[in-house]
Amino acid sequence: MAFNKKTIRDIDIKGKRVLVRVDYNVPLSDGKIESDYRIVQSLPTLNYLVDQGCKIILLSHLGRPKGRPDKKYSLKPTATRLAELIKREVRFVDTCTGSQAQSAVDELKSGEILMLENVRFYKEEEENDTTFAKKLAKYGDVFVQDAFGVVHHGAVSVSEIPKYIPGVAGLLVEKEVDTISNVMSSPERPLTAIIGGAKISDKIKVLEKFIKIADFIAVGGAMANTFLLAMGIETGKSLTEPDDIPVAKDIIEKAQKEAKKRPFVFYLPQDGVVSTNIDNPRSTRIVDWDAHAIADIESYPKRPSRRATTVAKDEMILDIGPFSGSFIAGSVQLAKTVVWNGTMGVTEVDGVNNDPIGPFAHGTDIVVDALTGYFGNRPFTIVGGGDTVSFVENNELTKAFNHVSTGGGASLELMEGKKLPGVEALLDKNEDVG
Repeated sequence: MAFNKKTIRDIDIKGKRVLVRVDYNVPLSDGKIESDYRIVQSLPTLNYLVDQGCKIILLSHLGRPKGRPDKKYSLKPTATRLAELIKREVRFVDTCTGSQAQSAVDELKSGEILMLENVRFYKEEEENDTTFAKKLAKYGDVFVQDAFGVVHHGAVSVSEIPKYIPGVAGLLVEKEVDTISNVMSSPERPLTAIIGGAKISDKIKVLEKFIKIADFIAVGGAMANTFLLAMGIETGKSLTEPDDIPVAKDIIEKAQKEAKKRPFVFYLPQDGVVSTNIDNPRSTRIVDWDAHAIADIESYPKRPSRRATTVAKDEMILDIGPFSGSFIAGSVQLAKTVVWNGTMGVTEVDGVNNDPIGPFAHGTDIVVDALTGYFGNRPFTIVGGGDTVSFVENNELTKAFNHVSTGGGASLELMEGKKLPGVEALLDKNEDVG
């Protein structure tokens, strides 16, 4: 499915003032950038604009400063890092409005870059304030949307500015929308979806979508605990959403019905790594829960008989177990296309005794090995979701996958089939530039 919005390649942009919305909402620690992945992903668009002799004004947000200036959320470190990456000066002003910002814009020459301060320092940004939108729009002749991470939100710098100057997509937004949309509409099969994370409530729609289109779905992470609870499996002190048990049962029922129509598997973990203390990795053990209860799902794989054990009342399920990890890895070996959103366990806990893999990250690690071709097959893989991308970045794996999305919520909503306000506001392919 072709991208149906104009991009920077579709209009005459030479020498123009271009207001670019980028997503430099990067992790900072003591003012230092921990990951520059999002900045790197903006470079193709910015280099194209530089080559066209544009005067480039960058807008972004960072963190949640609640509509007022806060030094810890300043974009200045990102301007410094961008300058290093793009190998040219990036000017910075600590405001978005007023004479200082206007003078900085007016002084720009062809090919020069200016970054304005965090747009969320202004409460008007998330209030969709018309006056604020008009002030920002005056800086540019053209608006370029290249912040895929926020296109699912309505805000002045996302969807309001294109009401006052022509809006087109940057190369990153084009790539994100194209790649994800094509996988959802016409994937090379078999299609596997590996869905993790903490909350079912965040993934209901995307799970329902994949039940309709995927050949195999594997559920992991804390959200799997609620499914297990819905099936009568003891989960101890594990993170669960008791209020969403009816939702979990409904999703299981839909998966059962789909499995009667065609070859389809909806997989929940059959074993897990548990502990009474997330900060004490030495207290872990592996638990196999009652296979008979889970096998009530007709599409569920039959497992060799093993002694069933129970998660104790004071234990938490913190990762999928070795059998479940191996089974999911096996499904990946049969897949041509995989969408991975959400880790399989708590990947933030550091390893012990020089183990580079955390005690609750082994399930995720074996899935990564399968996705990246360690066992032979290497499917086309899209990676999305904040915790998933963080795991990939922290382990320097961003180049190991076909597509690592810069937008967690945006990628999910696009997969669900929702309209994205920041994309919808742009000019259609066949629309004249006003």
